[in-house]
Amino acid sequence: MPALRELQEDFRRALLEGAADAVAALIETGDLSAEERLDVHRNNLFASLTAALRDTFPAVCRLVDERFFAYAAHEFIRLRPPARAVLADYGADFPAFLADFPPCRELAWLADVARLEWLMAHAARAAEAEPLGAAALAGVAPEDTPRLGLWLHPALGYLASPFPVDRIWRANRPEGDAAAVDLDAGGVRLELGRRGGEVVMRPLGQASFAFRQALAQGAALEAAAARALIVEPAFDLARALGDLFRDGAVVAAEVLFPAMEAMP
Repeated sequence: MPALRELQEDFRRALLEGAADAVAALIETGDLSAEERLDVHRNNLFASLTAALRDTFPAVCRLVDERFFAYAAHEFIRLRPPARAVLADYGADFPAFLADFPPCRELAWLADVARLEWLMAHAARAAEAEPLGAAALAGVAPEDTPRLGLWLHPALGYLASPFPVDRIWRANRPEGDAAAVDLDAGGVRLELGRRGGEVVMRPLGQASFAFRQALAQGAALEAAAARALIVEPAFDLARALGDLFRDGAVVAAEVLFPAMEAMP
């Protein structure tokens, strides 16, 4: 009898790669052979994971049609099966997979539509968090301000695309009209979040997007402001901070690293 880890790996290969020899002898048979039992389990596995992906990426499915989506999902599942036993968390790598999937090479915008849908799914299920008021910064020493980290609400996500992915997504809802989308209409910078239990998206200006995305990625306040100033030299940091707190986007603040001691 193989060790548990070896058995699990053999079973994974049998399901995902069809290499059943190593486990066939360990499967009890009856009305069905070992291979037939594995086929049933394999079909259930791929069907349930494909359904989970379709639920997360409905616009992508509508854009490429059900049959192509099922084909792409099958290849994705085979190469990148779930790492956790939580179906809602499955699919984070699907946009990157589509970006590199040869049959999608002509659909340059498809991966960004998938990224948008993944951020929407994340926003829908993210934990609640109490917004922090601007008054919480009153105790931060002036010399610590550049090193301040602002933790944004866990539902927030950011996407920049050279394509009008928000319009593509809206057009590919059940009531939408895909023919109305001009793919050359220009790109977008979007903030995804949740308000009143509903997922919302809104466009941001280039500097505001750079600032908020940098904070979401863990940058200190000075570094985030520097990113914004690169794209807009007149960027108003005080106003941007005020907007963050008015939006209820900040849930915690912390000085990220200690100040450098003066040299003797």
